Amino acid sequence: MKDLIKKIQDKIVDYVFEISDRPMSFMELLKTNKLYDDKMPLEGNIAGFKMNKKKAYLIFFILWNLVILPIVAIFHSIIAKLDCHVSIVLAIVFTLLFFASFSIFKEWLYEEVTLKQIKKNWSHHFPVFTYEKNHKLITQIYTEALEKEIPQHELRVFIFDKLSSL
Repeated sequence: MKDLIKKIQDKIVDYVFEISDRPMSFMELLKTNKLYDDKMPLEGNIAGFKMNKKKAYLIFFILWNLVILPIVAIFHSIIAKLDCHVSIVLAIVFTLLFFASFSIFKEWLYEEVTLKQIKKNWSHHFPVFTYEKNHKLITQIYTEALEKEIPQHELRVFIFDKLSSL
């Protein structure tokens, strides 16, 4: 079941985003990994992919209807007997929920595509170190390098020296 859900998530991400074939540079990977690990906003801060909002709304609309329509079908007899003023208020509430939950959906999409891009490019820049075990350590070392104001041309050496000394 988890594999099926993961495949569906991957298909949604691949459908919604246009992803560049160009690999991330070392600096882009470090910045992206830091943003992701620090739980910072990802939208607009990462190069290499672009969201097609029409496709995102389409997928979200389909998912929204898969959830809402069965609920409406179950409670239809109760909803039909409500006063029209209550129906208007419910329509407003569900419209607010729709757009608020779209924002959450959009953040989730950006998190998924960012993680996918990090993992895809990780083996290129850190072939010996697995992402799952080392991504937080790399973030800590990169943060330390930023605090020490290590120049970009020395950053790779600094990070690998720190990793090898551990």
